[in-house]
Amino acid sequence: MTATALMDVLIVDDSAAIRKILQRVLRQTDLPLGEIREAGDGAEAVEILKDRTFGLILSDINMPNMDGLQLLARIKEMPHLKNVPVIMITTEGGQGKVMEAVQLGATGYVRKPFTADQIKEKLTGIM
Repeated sequence: MTATALMDVLIVDDSAAIRKILQRVLRQTDLPLGEIREAGDGAEAVEILKDRTFGLILSDINMPNMDGLQLLARIKEMPHLKNVPVIMITTEGGQGKVMEAVQLGATGYVRKPFTADQIKEKLTGIM
């Protein structure tokens, strides 16, 4: 029997409340989770991502300093991260930014406000 590798997750959102909710939702899934790290914006996330990799990245689109689309573009430029699934979490009502995220390489997206089941469903489809 082989042990399942634990998946480290990075949550990027300028709202501490949303980061906590996402962390709780992730823990409720049946996914084999390792460490869950948090970043308050894209710039902070890039610093964390420079010297380590994650199995999954959840990122807000609208953030100060570096938004989720800029972060996504940077992630896809990093050889050790370009294949990591990135789920965008967004309040965007229009399709413009969501389509831009998909074109930049986002694996999927979830609209705020989200339910635990929506997050689980999205992750189950990816993993």
